[in-house]
Amino acid sequence: MTTSRTAPGPPVVAGLLLAAGGGRRLGGRPKALLTHRGRPLVEHAVAVLRSAGCRRVHVVLGAQADTVRLRAELGDCVLVDNPEWEQGMGTSLRAGLASLTGTDAGAALVSLVDQPGIGPEAVRRVLAAHRDGASLVSAAYAGVRGHPVLFGADHWAGVAAAATGDQGARAYLREHAASVTLVECGDVARPYDIDTEADLVHLE
Repeated sequence: MTTSRTAPGPPVVAGLLLAAGGGRRLGGRPKALLTHRGRPLVEHAVAVLRSAGCRRVHVVLGAQADTVRLRAELGDCVLVDNPEWEQGMGTSLRAGLASLTGTDAGAALVSLVDQPGIGPEAVRRVLAAHRDGASLVSAAYAGVRGHPVLFGADHWAGVAAAATGDQGARAYLREHAASVTLVECGDVARPYDIDTEADLVHLE
């Protein structure tokens, strides 16, 4: 009697949403809880990743994490606490990548909660470049690197080691610039950040 084996599917690409910021320049309002289209901004960011094809999403929380859990409907997302969130985005990136280590994820697609102008199409383009074989991919806007950014699992340790302060993965991406596949997304997304009171005009 012979048994057939199912061929393994493609490696999982997990969405990694960094949503820990405390909104210091917004009067201490956590960015995850800003209202966008009637719901917390973090819900919108998760929906973008889901719509683009990320079936698994890890969300890194920090400022008022308990309140975010209560107010936001995050379904079956893996919620990752970052107790060091005040030390900068680098700590959230490290916490998120650590939460993926040991899972079946072969890549992490990193997005930021405070960029609602970046929708599913930009995420799909970055994912498509990965499916074509690239393990280090970044969206670009008029040729300038931005988010989302995809890291194959072989890059995670290096990214985590280089992630300090608010720099996130910038130092690692600069060091490996020759290996980064840039995917132009300026025609389908706007990479503004919600950082100050003036930026709230972008929220609905």
